[in-house]
Amino acid sequence: MSTTPGVLVARGRRQASALREMYRRGRRRRAWVRERHAQSPPLREALAGDLVATLRYRGEERPLSRSEMVAEAVRLSWVSDAFFAQVLYRGRVAALRRGIPVVPRLCHLGAMTLSQVCIGDPVVIKAGLYLPHGQVVVDGITEVGPGAILFPWTTIGLRAGNFTGPRLGSGVHVGTGAKIVGPVSVGSGARLGANTVVIDDVPGGSTVVGVPARVAGAART
Repeated sequence: MSTTPGVLVARGRRQASALREMYRRGRRRRAWVRERHAQSPPLREALAGDLVATLRYRGEERPLSRSEMVAEAVRLSWVSDAFFAQVLYRGRVAALRRGIPVVPRLCHLGAMTLSQVCIGDPVVIKAGLYLPHGQVVVDGITEVGPGAILFPWTTIGLRAGNFTGPRLGSGVHVGTGAKIVGPVSVGSGARLGANTVVIDDVPGGSTVVGVPARVAGAART
């Protein structure tokens, strides 16, 4: 059965309308992401903080001039896939804030390919992040405070049906294999043991372990 010209025209209009709506949704999402990253530190500040934190934990901290900081950033990007993934993330955020297309996607693919570091577009990470290795997932409307350490195989993400992720204070240490799930708050200076699963708020300065997480030394209920 042949299709009449009127049917073809109607179909084309529906498809054009769907494409316009998809484009509008994309614009709204990009605007929302730019608004989110107004909270992110500027590129130079973020990279400098990450570099200093990485050198400190590698036992290589020392006073550096601006040119020496650039040289150290290049060196660490070469010897550490995880640090290079941080550089790509910071560049991606800078591109998102400026509304530059394509570059954010390329940076994301590079971090995923080289070190299996997956950080979602809405995630805000303050300066001073240290990733000893890769294999890190951070997703959702999540905020990671300054001076955080995320060890390998950690997941900071979402619960089903809720796009709001965790909020981590400053100086939080997330141990290997730990999971922080849903809209929970982790206080500044908290330490999460290896393979801990956090589904409730964690007090600042505490150490939590177990599945589900509990303050170390506290009695089970």
